[in-house]
Amino acid sequence: MPDRAKPASEAADNLLLTTIDPTSQRFEKNMRAMAELVTRLRNEEENIAQGGGPKAIESQHKKGRLTARERIALLLDPGAELFELGTYAAYGMYEEWGGAPAAGVVTGLGRIHGRLFMLIVNDATVKAGAFFPMTAKKVIRAQNIAIDNHIPTVYLVDSAGVFLPLQEDVFPDTDDFGRVFRNNAVMSAMGIPQIAAIMGMCVAGGGYLPVMCDNVLMTEGSGLFLAGPALVQAAIGQQVSAEELGGAKMHAAISGTVDYRESSDEACIARIRSLVEKMGHRTRSPFDRKKAESPRYSPEELYGIYEANPARPYDMKEVIARVVDASRFDEYKAEYGKTVACGYARIGGFAVGIVANQPQHQQQVDEQGHKRVEFGRVVYTESAEKAARFIMDCNQNLVPLIFLHDVNGFMVGRDAEWSGIIKAGAKMVNAVSNSVVPKITVIIGGSFGAGHYAMCGKAYDPRFVFAWPSARYAVMSGESAAGTLVEIKIKQLERGGKKLSDEEKRELFDAVKKTYDEQQDPRYGAARLWIDKIIDPVETRPALIEALEAAALNPDVAEFKVGVLQT
Repeated sequence: MPDRAKPASEAADNLLLTTIDPTSQRFEKNMRAMAELVTRLRNEEENIAQGGGPKAIESQHKKGRLTARERIALLLDPGAELFELGTYAAYGMYEEWGGAPAAGVVTGLGRIHGRLFMLIVNDATVKAGAFFPMTAKKVIRAQNIAIDNHIPTVYLVDSAGVFLPLQEDVFPDTDDFGRVFRNNAVMSAMGIPQIAAIMGMCVAGGGYLPVMCDNVLMTEGSGLFLAGPALVQAAIGQQVSAEELGGAKMHAAISGTVDYRESSDEACIARIRSLVEKMGHRTRSPFDRKKAESPRYSPEELYGIYEANPARPYDMKEVIARVVDASRFDEYKAEYGKTVACGYARIGGFAVGIVANQPQHQQQVDEQGHKRVEFGRVVYTESAEKAARFIMDCNQNLVPLIFLHDVNGFMVGRDAEWSGIIKAGAKMVNAVSNSVVPKITVIIGGSFGAGHYAMCGKAYDPRFVFAWPSARYAVMSGESAAGTLVEIKIKQLERGGKKLSDEEKRELFDAVKKTYDEQQDPRYGAARLWIDKIIDPVETRPALIEALEAAALNPDVAEFKVGVLQT
């Protein structure tokens, strides 16, 4: 256990001091609750990693092909692991079609010869790697992360193309299948290296993906064609074998479409690694980085610090102390707007600015000298104005931003409205919207309503969105939403002359709350790619370091402008 004593020489410096008692009943209860959540998620992720299941894996092997995850393990450096993104994509969806684990495609960050790459790998054990609506969106999200951070990308293609029963939700829109190829072209124009390997079927419009990349590889026994043999015969009456129509040898020797023809998956992956090893190096970002220092306090204590009960406060600075280098934090305006904590720190050696909701209730004195208690997890006028100014300072100083969410929203009521809460909130939203430095969001607890927006929710272009298993993500809490919706329903029924009994009101409330609680579960958001990765709290620091290293690949930082600010 790290030393908790306070050195005399550090009495007034930026070291965060802990007041946590790891032996308390409350701490131990929280530890158990979080451990149960993490264990459940790990078990689910193991099931998702099975893809289409043992029979589908066996079928892939019988074709002489590796599975998606076996290919990834060979491609990455020895001992390196995939920082998987979008694991829960399509979770609980497409059940009428037998489901689509991980949306039938594995995406994430991994190192090849020490270089960070985005990997986009079709899982042919899931409906032959066909593209469901969420498959296209997951590939596009991975490409967008690569674009924002200038991450070189490897595609391992093994897909039957669009899942035809759902084509209307895969084919036409701006975030559907065609956007994938558009992104290929944009990434190439930006100078982001792309390597594609055809390691199975690559048919119809999907054939454009590998051919629009910088390097194209193809294994024996694979197929690349706009129309397969059956469709060719139906369309023009021509009979031709798959190998003659679009096999590896034809494309290597006759059409000249592929750059490298390889005998097997293993040979193909060895060739990719050889190509990567010879790539040149690009200019890195201007963000400051020094040698990393471990936090002074154990990350495992995060399990016990977090309070799932919204009625119970906890100190967000205790969380920060277990994430940042040496547990040091230069808190900005520490005595003002205390329901949002802002300050500078380092994570993995990177200088960062942290904007974090404070779940502890805070004593505040207004300009008339009146004292009041401000509720934790709520953004007040002073907090919003402080955060807006701090975000602008980080942009001025080229410091990436980390947002730690546990927010119920902005303060409401007469006093809040008179203090200009909407105006202050607009300043914070403006600063977040126009921020040009990398932004990374971690949803620890609740992330509700406009508080979610101001804290750099998905709509505000964070480079990555992570969530703890304890995260709750919706316009308002299930309790509040159920109360509001039930009240509206009761009034509607009463206008029609029907009066509900207390028991009927309770049943209606419970039914609405159950639905709402399910929708604010982080797995629901991750299934729809609102969340990139659900992380074990212990992994918060490593996840942020991985994200910061990805962001550091992009050297371009636009000029910072905020436009009109309400005053």
